[in-house]
Amino acid sequence: MYTLKEVAQHNSRQSCWVIINSQVYDVTSFIDEHPGGPAAILQYAGKNATAVFNATHPEGTLEELPKKSNLGPVKFVPGDRQPNAKTTPSTSAKEPNATPHLHTIQNLTDFEAVAKDTLAPNAWAYYSSAADSLHSLHRNLADWSKLTLRPRVLRNVSRVSLRRNIMGHASSIPVFIAPTARAKLGHRDGELCLARAAARHNIVYAASSYSSISHAAIAEEIRRERVVNPGARVGQGALAFQLYLPHDKEAGRGVIGTARSLGYAALVVTVDTPVLGKREADERFKAELEVEIYGGQLEGEGEGGVRRLAEPGGDEPVLRGYHSSALEWDDIPWIREAWGPGPLIMKGIQTAEDALRAADAGVDAIYLSNHGGRQLDYAPSSISTLLEINIFCPEVLGKVEVYLDGGVRRGTDVIKALCLGATGVGLGRPFLYALSGYGTEGVDKALQILSDEIETSMRLMGVVDLSELDNSFVNTAELERDLVSARSLQASLRTHHKL
Repeated sequence: MYTLKEVAQHNSRQSCWVIINSQVYDVTSFIDEHPGGPAAILQYAGKNATAVFNATHPEGTLEELPKKSNLGPVKFVPGDRQPNAKTTPSTSAKEPNATPHLHTIQNLTDFEAVAKDTLAPNAWAYYSSAADSLHSLHRNLADWSKLTLRPRVLRNVSRVSLRRNIMGHASSIPVFIAPTARAKLGHRDGELCLARAAARHNIVYAASSYSSISHAAIAEEIRRERVVNPGARVGQGALAFQLYLPHDKEAGRGVIGTARSLGYAALVVTVDTPVLGKREADERFKAELEVEIYGGQLEGEGEGGVRRLAEPGGDEPVLRGYHSSALEWDDIPWIREAWGPGPLIMKGIQTAEDALRAADAGVDAIYLSNHGGRQLDYAPSSISTLLEINIFCPEVLGKVEVYLDGGVRRGTDVIKALCLGATGVGLGRPFLYALSGYGTEGVDKALQILSDEIETSMRLMGVVDLSELDNSFVNTAELERDLVSARSLQASLRTHHKL
C-alpha cells in the first residue's frame, strides 16, 4: 500500500502517479500518448483524479493500461488529507443563470444557448470547436438557407407517415443520432441519455468510437429501455457503431468484432480523419492549461501539446495522426469481410467523385459529412455535396443509400435533404447540447421538436409520405451557383470512369 504522502511525491513528468478509485497508478509512460495532451494528466500528478476520470472515461479504460501500471491500493491513515486535484474555473461547470424550464424550449437553437451558459469552459470548447477559421462550420449552417421549398396545395394531408428505413432499421422518423464523443462532459449519464432517447423514439443511434460510456453499457442500456417500456414504439431503436480505424489493422479487426458481438447492427467507417483538424478553441484551452501547470518551465512554442504519431512501419511521425493515416480504398474489402453481413457505411464523403467511387466499392451506404466543420476548413457542406451528386452523378442515388449530417437545425432542413435523395439525416451537436442542459429528457424533447417540425412541414408541402418527396419540391438555384464548375468536375468524373 502507498500513503497519500508517498503518492504526492510523484507529481512530475519524470514520475507521475495518480489515484483512481482508491488504486495508485503510474501513468508516466502514458503522458505523451494521452489524446488530450500531457497537461491533461499532469494537472492530476500526485493527486486523486477519481472524479474527473470517471466523468470522462468509459468503464474498462483502466484495464487497457499495462498491468504493471497499477501499483496497488492507497493507504488512508487518520489525519490524512486527500490530495484531490484542484478544480479550476476552466474545468468546472458554470454557475448557471436560471435555466429555462424544458417546457419553454421551442427549437434546437434554444438548447445550444442553455448549454453555452451551463457547460464548463473545457466542455464548451470541445463541443463547439471547429477547424481553423470556422468557415466550414458556418457554411454548414448557412447553406441550408440557400434552398427554398416548393409546396403543393389542395391535397388531403390528414394522415402522414414519417417512417423511414435507416441503416437497416425501420425508424419512426427520418433522423438518426450522429456519432459524437465524450457525452459525459455534458451530463453524468453521457451516452446513456442518447441510447435511451433512441429507444424511446425508435431511431438509430450511431455510437462514437470515443464514447465516454463503454460500448457494452450503451448496448445494455438500449436493451434495458426496451424492457422498461415494452411496446412503446415498434422496434424501439437500434445501434450503429462508428469506427475510427486504428494504426494497427489487427486492432481494427478486433474493434469490429467486438462491436458485432455487442449487437451493433451497422458499421459506420469514418474516412475523413487521416489526421485531426486544427480545432483552435479546443487547442487553446489545452495550451492555457499547460501554461497554468508549467508556467515559466515552458521552453519555446513547441507544438502546443499536439502529438506526432508514427504509422506501423512508417518512416516519419504524423502530426495529429491519432488514427490510421494509411487507410486506402483497397482496405474496404477486408473491412467488409471483418464486419460480415449488415449495413456498412462510409462516412466522410465530400465530393461527387468520391461518392461515385464509394458506390462501386462494396459499401451499402455513403455518409456525406465534413465532420461538423472540425476537419478541413473550407470543405463543402454536406447539402452542397448532395446537390453536386444530384447534378453530376445521380446514378449514385440508385446504387447506395445516402446519409448526411452538418448544420441541421430544423425539420425543414431534413425535408430539403430528403427532396434531394438523402435516405436519412443525422444530428450531433444539438443532442449534446440538449443532454447538457436536461439529460435524457432534453434529448427526448429535441427529438419531439424535430418530429413535430417534419410532420408540420410535410403537411404544408402537400405530402403524406416521405417517398413522395423529390427534387421538384425544392429550388436549388442559389446553392447551385456555389458548386464547382461543371467543366472541371466532369473531367474529374471521366478520370474516375477510366479507373
